[in-house]
Amino acid sequence: MPRHSPSYVCQTCAAQSRQFFGRCPGCGGWNTLIEQAAPAADGRRRRQGPPTGEAIGEAIGEAIGRGKPRRSQPIHAVGERPLQRLASGFAELDRVLGGGLVPGSLVLVGGDPGIGKSTLLLQSAQVMAQSCSVLYVSAEESAQQVKLRWRRLGSLDPSPAPALTAEEAGGGEPINLQLLAETDLELVLQELEALRPAVAIIDSIQALHDAELSSAPGSVAQVRDCAAALQRLAKRQDTALLLVGHVTKEGMLAGPKVLEHLVDAVLTFEGDRFASHRLLRAVKNRFGATAELGVFEMRDRGLAEVSNPSELFLGSDGPAAGTATIVACEGTRPLLVELQSLVSSTSYASPRRTATGIGINRLHQILAVLEKHLGLPLSRFDCYLAVAGGLDVEEPAADLGVAAAVVTSFRDLTLPAGTVLVGELGLGGQLRPVGQLELRLQEAARLGFRRAVVPRGSGLGGSAAELGLELLEAGTVAEALVAALGVDPAADPATQSAAD
Repeated sequence: MPRHSPSYVCQTCAAQSRQFFGRCPGCGGWNTLIEQAAPAADGRRRRQGPPTGEAIGEAIGEAIGRGKPRRSQPIHAVGERPLQRLASGFAELDRVLGGGLVPGSLVLVGGDPGIGKSTLLLQSAQVMAQSCSVLYVSAEESAQQVKLRWRRLGSLDPSPAPALTAEEAGGGEPINLQLLAETDLELVLQELEALRPAVAIIDSIQALHDAELSSAPGSVAQVRDCAAALQRLAKRQDTALLLVGHVTKEGMLAGPKVLEHLVDAVLTFEGDRFASHRLLRAVKNRFGATAELGVFEMRDRGLAEVSNPSELFLGSDGPAAGTATIVACEGTRPLLVELQSLVSSTSYASPRRTATGIGINRLHQILAVLEKHLGLPLSRFDCYLAVAGGLDVEEPAADLGVAAAVVTSFRDLTLPAGTVLVGELGLGGQLRPVGQLELRLQEAARLGFRRAVVPRGSGLGGSAAELGLELLEAGTVAEALVAALGVDPAADPATQSAAD
C-alpha cells in the first residue's frame, strides 16, 4: 500500500505546503510550519488489521446515524454521572490531583531528569494494581530495567491497601500490574484497547512515535499526534492516563503548547537533586485546585510521603540573628517556613541583592520600604535572602517575615523564640491583611509557637486565645517590628543601649 506523503500546515495562517520551509510562504513567519499526517482514505488509522465484528457494528452504526447530527439540549437536562475517583496510593498525590484520579482523564507529569517521575508513578502503579487493572508502558527503558526498579521498590508501598481476593475482584485471576516496553504508538493503542485498563502510564510521551509521520520521536508533530490519539482512546474507554513529559533547559515542558491544553491536569515534580525532598505541584487541574502542594522524600528505596512538611522548612537550632518564621499557604496546606537573611557591608559601588525562594523584585521592594519608612541605610549594604529547605514562596504574606529577617540581621537582633510573622507589606509601610489567617495560626499553634504578629483588624482575638497564641496586631511595619522585637529597630543602637 503506498505511503501517504505528509503535509505541512502553518500554525499562524493555516497555509498548507507539501514541502517543509523554514519560512511560511503564506504569511512569512519563521518556523511556523508543522508536519501533519495525511488522513487515511477511510478516515481511520491504516494498521488496524482485519476488522472485527465489533468494529463492523460500530461502522454500521456510524453510517446509519451519519445523517442525524447530535442536537443541543438545555444544560439542566444533561444527565449527571457520579465522579468516582481512583486512589493513587499516595495521599500527597491524591491531594494535588484534587482527591484522586478521574476515569478518562489525562494527567501530564513533568520534571527534571532524575527527579523521580518514573519512581513516583511506578510506586503508585504498584499500589493501584491491588484494586484495579494498571498498564505501565515504558517507552524509554527495557522491560528488564523497569523490573529491576520494581524489585527495588517492591517492599516500599507508600500506603499499602489490602489485597483483594478473587471474589472481591470480580472472580477469575487476580489483577496484576501489566508492563509493556514499546515505542510504537499503534501497538500501544492496540494493547490499551485489548486490556482496557482502569489506569495506564506512558513513560514518556516524547519517546512514542507514530510511523505515519516522517519526523523523529519527540518532535512537535509526533508529540501532538500521539497525545491526541491517546486522549481519544482514554476518553472512549474511561481509562485514567498518566503521561510523563520531558522538560527543556529552561524548565518548561517540552513539546507543543497544545499538549498542555489537551490534558486535564499538568503536574510538576520539583526539587534539588542534592536534597532529599521533592515537591509536587499542579499547574493545571480541571478536576481540582491548582494551588495544592505534595511533599515527598527520596530515600534509598524510593519515595516516601512527608506527613509533616513544616519540619523540612524549619531550622533545628534556636532563634538567631537574621532569621524569621512565616506561615505560607500552598492551597489548603499551611507550611511554617524559616527565612534567613544576611546583611553585610558591600565591597562594590553597587550593593548585591540575592534571593533564593523569594522573588528578587519583591526583595528590592521590601528593602526600599524599610529604608524609606525606618531610615535604615540598606542601599549601602549587600543583602542575601534564602528560604530554608528550597521552597519557593510567592505569596505576599511572607513580606513581614522578610522585613523582620533583614532588620534583625542588620541590627544583629534576635526574635524571641516561638514567634511567627504573617502580613503583606504595602509601599506606604502599612500592613495589609492576608487570606486563611485562622488556618495559618492553627498550624503555628500545633507546632508550638506562642506569639503571632499579624496585621491589625484580623478579628481573630478569640480564636487566637483558644489556640493559646498571643496575638500582636500592628498597622505598620514599624509597629510590627517593635511588637516582635521589644525594641525600636529604627533607633540608633548606641542610643537604645543608653536608654536601657
